[in-house]
Amino acid sequence: MPHIHISSPIHPAVVEAARARAEVSLAYGPGAVPLDAVAGRVDAVLLRSGAFTDEMMAGCPRLRIIARHGVGTDTVDSPAAARRGIWVTNTPGGNSRAVAEHVFALTLALGRRLTIASDETRRGRWAEDRAALNGIELEGRTLGLLGMGNIGAIVADIGRALGMTVIVADPALDQALPHVVPLDELLARADVLSLHVPLLPATHHIIDAAALVRMKPGAILINTGRGGLVDETALAAALRAGHLGGAGLDVLEAEIADMVAPMPHNRLPIAELPNLIVTPHVAGQTDEALMKVGMTALAEIAAVLAGGRPTHPVNAPATPFQP
Repeated sequence: MPHIHISSPIHPAVVEAARARAEVSLAYGPGAVPLDAVAGRVDAVLLRSGAFTDEMMAGCPRLRIIARHGVGTDTVDSPAAARRGIWVTNTPGGNSRAVAEHVFALTLALGRRLTIASDETRRGRWAEDRAALNGIELEGRTLGLLGMGNIGAIVADIGRALGMTVIVADPALDQALPHVVPLDELLARADVLSLHVPLLPATHHIIDAAALVRMKPGAILINTGRGGLVDETALAAALRAGHLGGAGLDVLEAEIADMVAPMPHNRLPIAELPNLIVTPHVAGQTDEALMKVGMTALAEIAAVLAGGRPTHPVNAPATPFQP
């Protein structure tokens, strides 16, 4: 019977489905089993978080597939896996709806000043200054999308349903389309700017101090993509100065292997910024999304262990491992 190692907590139903077809070890919970304890007999790894290096692969002589529970594979040495005949896969689109809805959870919370209102009410000051809690309506506002992949397309649909005008900056799209605009125009026109591009050298700090200055006064910035897209020091300054209406971040630059590291207060003084909402990279974490993503990753494992090809490969092993 093949052996599947699961790195981090996933939907319990996916674990049970895996146990129906393979021996399963969990690197979490009671009786957690670290990878090195089973490395000699692991055929597949279902990787939700953490890195997977060439050295780790070398210690797993039977390994045939590393199936990412999610889209990003930057923590996996995919070229090394290809050289070793190991497939690396991901699960595109599995949590797109969840992330898109989180974009609007953050947007609405900021636009209606919900966290401030809640804090004031909890302190017993709910009737003292209602005017300070005046919010905005999204109908008639402009939604700007930096990038238009699976998630961005759903965000656009939701925005239009709310009566928003949608504009997009994305070099991969036909620049002649009426809703596609240059980045400078996107920054200047968007009442809500949502980021949906991968983190690459070209996109690192794409929203920097200069970009923030070009943004429309009072605009809301939402980042559910990657933390490195935003210069957080510059963002904190723009929020303190009142240039932006607010910012919602589900990702931070200090994240390491999908876990949020302690944030030095001089980099992003969260406690001092009432117009900032930060969530711990949970935009894609709904019951429905966890089930969908987990089952997709498990299907990739099943295909490879049966001698077939995965549906969503990230690399291309020249000679896939044969047991």
